[in-house]
Amino acid sequence: MTDTQRLSGRTPSPLSDPFAGSFHDSSARGSAVMDSPGTPDPSRPFLASGNPSIVDEKAVTPREEEVAALNDIHSSPTTSRTSGRKKLWIILGSLAALIIVVLAVVLPVVLVAVKKHNNGSSASSSSSNGGGSGATGPPSNPESPSGATSGGDGSVIITEDGSKFTYVNKFGGTWVDDPKDPFNNGARPQSFSPALNETWDFTVHQIRGVNLGGWLVTEPFIVPALYEKYQNVTPPATKAVDEWTLSVAMSNDTSPGGGLGQLEDHYKTFITEQDFAEIAGAGLNWVRLPVPYWAVETWPGEAFLEKTAWTYALKAIKWARKYGLRMYLELHTAPGSQNGLNHSGRLGPINFLNGPMGIANAQRVFTYDRILAEFISQPEYQAVVQMFGVLNEPLMGIIGRDALDRYYFQTYEMLRNITGTGQGHGAYMVMHDGFQGLTPWKGYLAGADRMILDTHPYVAFGGGLDQPINFWPPAACRAFQVNQSNIDFGITITGEFSSAINDCGLWIKGVDNAPTASNCDSWDDWPNWTQDMKNGILQFTMASMDAMHFPGYFFWTWKIGNSSVTGKVESPMWSYQLGLQNGWVPQDPRDAIGICDTLGVQFNQPISSYLPWQTGGSGAGQIEPTALASVSQYPPPQISNVAGDPLLLPHYTDTSVIPTLPTPTFSGATVTTGENGWADPSDTELAAAPILGCTYPDAWFAPATATAFDCGVAAVAPTPPPT
Repeated sequence: MTDTQRLSGRTPSPLSDPFAGSFHDSSARGSAVMDSPGTPDPSRPFLASGNPSIVDEKAVTPREEEVAALNDIHSSPTTSRTSGRKKLWIILGSLAALIIVVLAVVLPVVLVAVKKHNNGSSASSSSSNGGGSGATGPPSNPESPSGATSGGDGSVIITEDGSKFTYVNKFGGTWVDDPKDPFNNGARPQSFSPALNETWDFTVHQIRGVNLGGWLVTEPFIVPALYEKYQNVTPPATKAVDEWTLSVAMSNDTSPGGGLGQLEDHYKTFITEQDFAEIAGAGLNWVRLPVPYWAVETWPGEAFLEKTAWTYALKAIKWARKYGLRMYLELHTAPGSQNGLNHSGRLGPINFLNGPMGIANAQRVFTYDRILAEFISQPEYQAVVQMFGVLNEPLMGIIGRDALDRYYFQTYEMLRNITGTGQGHGAYMVMHDGFQGLTPWKGYLAGADRMILDTHPYVAFGGGLDQPINFWPPAACRAFQVNQSNIDFGITITGEFSSAINDCGLWIKGVDNAPTASNCDSWDDWPNWTQDMKNGILQFTMASMDAMHFPGYFFWTWKIGNSSVTGKVESPMWSYQLGLQNGWVPQDPRDAIGICDTLGVQFNQPISSYLPWQTGGSGAGQIEPTALASVSQYPPPQISNVAGDPLLLPHYTDTSVIPTLPTPTFSGATVTTGENGWADPSDTELAAAPILGCTYPDAWFAPATATAFDCGVAAVAPTPPPT
């Protein structure tokens, strides 16, 4: 990989290039694994299942003749006392009979509704399609016009700012939102996906996920309007190319509408509650949420907007819970940068576990992993956040395998010390493959409790980008399979992929890098795509989904913002939402199952079960001694691009009070447990801080020629006693 490639934007995975490596297509694919029994024909959308507590209003409305009889009591003239009394008694008798019939129908319904409300935390509470406990009388839920605490397709939602939208979910999904029970996990994204309070089985339930990229960690190609404002600046070196330079430009902008507060305006508007509802309505059941380290804190001199992103991460967790979406939350950025790319926070050198500041920066990353892990491991969040990614896309080719292995193990031990081991004890730990592909991870930390390997295959950054459209669907089927890694390592997911068959699109490779594919004008002009172009991209998207369908995938990304220059999306193949609206993303992601078979591409046999320890069963946490011996020493005995002993490199000392993440507040609910931002009260170690009196090199641009410093680990070691 050249320096230009490394610094340009997204980095190609070894799986990205269909011309390179084995496609693992030597053995026949078994029969397609379908959804649970009862899945209807995809051409017939799901409707909410029948529910005895939902009664047609016509069933309890008096017939027209009975209404007329009631009116007669007051309007018909009386010809004689006897005939009037007789008629009155007849009418009253009929009325009494009617009342008895009505009560017989309505009273059980009311009792069922009351019982459902009292059992709001159960899975059954999510099956209502809009009745809820607040359907009559004063609304009990201000986020529903009727006061309902649950609903389905067609129900109306009122958002925090008072706007309204209609929940559209033709797959039988149900939302749950009870102000008196804010941690209710009864919501279900679709009838064929388990509710949050039901167990996720990686061999039965397929992850159909989408990323929320560009929201809390901005990227130029995802939110171009933020960056376009700061391109023609003086001096040119200060133009916005990553979130650091964007933050500097915003902070320096004192004009009306300037300032760093623009980032919070972006947080408020780019992804909203309606997006989560639409994700569930699109047949998707997971979201991947990239979170920046500056959501926790910044250090002096760092340009980023501090802590604000966490407010919106909390909203994301709330909305995911409401619509039954499971979450893969991951730390997306690192002090010093873990890959040198713009989405790490700052474009430039790699200073995580690399170079003179590599150890010190890793200490900070470890602290942020720990703070996030403590929060999501609280009982109230475990049903929603079921995967935790400890660092997005560290570039192993620069960092080195040994150093990254050791960091992953240190983080694994920290996480399991917080959660304990075994199924139900906190989130699965997710680690990225480091852009080295899946094969090298065979057997890594065998016996570790619930670890997931994540790969990010893209064809857009590989070779042969000008192939015809019909080349790409079978290429995806061959290149994107993860079946062998599910056998060799354990649970292996695709955390990022897209519909892009080339690198066309505004700033896909970074602000200063042009695409290499030809004919990008036509590929960027999606409003005028021919039906053949749409069908070709649709086939490629579905083939990708089919190739990686177990355990599952996360599309990058849900939404691409409009350019402020052209007023439209300029990177169309990267937006799931846009593709869904315009026909190059499937309306039902289940339709992708079997596409590779139709293209004549055979699969390796999908895994039917994992070893017990891989999913938190028997033996979980019992790592083989030989594996432990190879990763236990930390800091690593060597790190890349420095000479001499890593112990002589700059270190921090654990003397700072560790920050805890703020928790949400609720009106109308009493929260009694676990809502303090910290799951494990026995975890009392302090956070990394600079050593008093030490001078550190730049954490982002440390001089590569430096070999030794006064602030190594020896500076914080205890003084030996006199002999």
